[in-house]
Amino acid sequence: MFKVVVTDYEYKSLATEQEVLKEIGIELTTAQCRTEEDVIEACKDADGLINQYAPITRKVIEKLEKCKVIARYGVGVNTIDVDAATEKGIIVSNVTDYCIDEVSDHAFALLMSAARKVVHLDKAVKEGIWDFNVGVPIYRLRGRVLGLVGFGQIPQALASKAQAFGLEVLAFDPFVNEEVAKQLNVQLVSLDELCKQADYISVHAPLNEKTTGMITTAQFKLMKQEAFIINTARGPVIDEKALIKALQEGTIAGAALDVVEVEPISKDNPLMKMDNVILNPHVGWYSEEAQEELKRKTAQNVVNVLSGYYPKYFVNHSLREQLKLK
Repeated sequence: MFKVVVTDYEYKSLATEQEVLKEIGIELTTAQCRTEEDVIEACKDADGLINQYAPITRKVIEKLEKCKVIARYGVGVNTIDVDAATEKGIIVSNVTDYCIDEVSDHAFALLMSAARKVVHLDKAVKEGIWDFNVGVPIYRLRGRVLGLVGFGQIPQALASKAQAFGLEVLAFDPFVNEEVAKQLNVQLVSLDELCKQADYISVHAPLNEKTTGMITTAQFKLMKQEAFIINTARGPVIDEKALIKALQEGTIAGAALDVVEVEPISKDNPLMKMDNVILNPHVGWYSEEAQEELKRKTAQNVVNVLSGYYPKYFVNHSLREQLKLK
């Protein structure tokens, strides 16, 4: 009998995961780990982990006695030290395609809300102010430029939605083939050029050592004064102190953020008091359908590995050379 531990979760039920894992006779062990020590205590003898936010650091991984797979709920794997897992021969898996529509829809909803000043005007009306001048200036969407930082599946979906509203789309992604961009009628440019040209900048880069703080003071100084920045990726991709300063000084027009550097956001964060900032609680991924798909595919990754197969969603591909799975 394999032992599989859910290190932490915020779902009402794990029935979906239990249903999938029962295919090979596994019953879940659940925990709500917050620290490295919590994870080590709950998981040191586990054959597999399912992880949401708990830290799966090198210290944790070194204490795992027989773990074969760490499956993460989500696309990003920034909670897991992938290098340490690879060194120990542990497969890391994620789910890359469960919320493409949801996040691209949410990013565009935030863009539209920022561009049309929807939240700001709503607040004014509820305070008894019936005056369109509260939202001045608002610019026509058609003909303006959307810049995408990252050009994977989600921003590619966003590009087609934005183009339907008449937006021109630019993208920065050093890992994307130019032919892919051409087929989608998107121009690949440098990050600096994107910052100069875009009226709306939507961040979709994964969080890693190279992308942490990649949007900082230098980039804000290149942006148009009427530009809005939207982030549905990971908070630390944007240098939050630099963003706050840019907003306070009027370097850019506003921001629409589904993610921030530290979640949940603190009450004394200056972003909380800015009328030109829209804040959401990291909800872009969510729909009932996406949540069900995520839970099922995450559990299936574990089942695949413990049954002797490679998972469909395989992060540390270099292990194929040393593992003899099907």
